[in-house]
Amino acid sequence: MKTQQISANLAQLTRLKMVNCYLVREADGFTLIDTGMSGSADAILKAAQQLGAPIVRIALTHPHSDHVGSLDALHAALPNAEVSISARDARFLAGDMRLDADEPQDKLRGGFPQVTTRPDRLLAAGDRVGSLEVVAAPGHTPGHVAFFDTRDGTLIAGDAFYTIGGVTVTSVMRWRFPLPYMATWSKPRALQSARVLRALNPTRLAIGHGKVIDQPAGAIDAAIREAAGKLGEVGDGARQRA
Repeated sequence: MKTQQISANLAQLTRLKMVNCYLVREADGFTLIDTGMSGSADAILKAAQQLGAPIVRIALTHPHSDHVGSLDALHAALPNAEVSISARDARFLAGDMRLDADEPQDKLRGGFPQVTTRPDRLLAAGDRVGSLEVVAAPGHTPGHVAFFDTRDGTLIAGDAFYTIGGVTVTSVMRWRFPLPYMATWSKPRALQSARVLRALNPTRLAIGHGKVIDQPAGAIDAAIREAAGKLGEVGDGARQRA
């Protein structure tokens, strides 16, 4: 697993050159955002040790297998670390794959492994996990969330975007790396969430797949225009800035 120090508060951990999780430094230790694929736990623990702080919180953007694959192993190694996920997506962790009546009845996509770990905390939009504000970003999954670092404007966006082949909303496929698109549940909601995240004016975009992008506004705008075009929208440039 490759460890890259992105900023004073953020380290990116990458496995197989394409699956990311993040360590966010706080005064009391690290918040780990996502747990990577199965088999990543030892490398994550080693990275935190080398960076000089304990992991005290585990916060999940969504429950696909490449984001919660090492949750049980990490929970076993860190039984006192608080585990959190959105209230909506927590149901998937327990194997409840039903959609709510007010949700698009599109097919759930991607791998949803059942895990034995149960979250200590169920997240809603506006909650705080350390310095991170929880932002609802449904689309890739019904309860997908992003985390916005209020200290420096870093947006840890999970699979709301990916950057392999350029900044892209996950409702759009890149042949170079089609997996985020193939695992997206509702493309219209993914686009809507991309607009919500853009409105935060992030200074840095950190995602589940691909490199971190500094000053991403222009690239996000272009990605939103492309996604809107794919869905048949017209005049998106004015809408996204409204």
